[in-house]
Amino acid sequence: MPNIKSAIKRVELTRIRTERNKAVKSRVKTAIKKFRAALEQGDSAAAEKLRQAIRTIDKAVTKGVLHPNTAARKKSRLQRLFNKTSA
Repeated sequence: MPNIKSAIKRVELTRIRTERNKAVKSRVKTAIKKFRAALEQGDSAAAEKLRQAIRTIDKAVTKGVLHPNTAARKKSRLQRLFNKTSA
């Protein structure tokens, strides 16, 4: 446990940011899972789920939780999966 006041503040900020990042990452994973589930069921709302997943990924990049290249890779994979099943 830190003794210095600034170090105590840093520990608290790190904890807060970790919780926020965990929530954002969880949101991204959930959106991706919902899209994949809709795709497997042949749901007509799969295109909407894809849009929501991409939007969630973009928001994670804006917040600095995901690296832009990671987001691009995830979006590309989802789009390829969608194109493959809809074609």
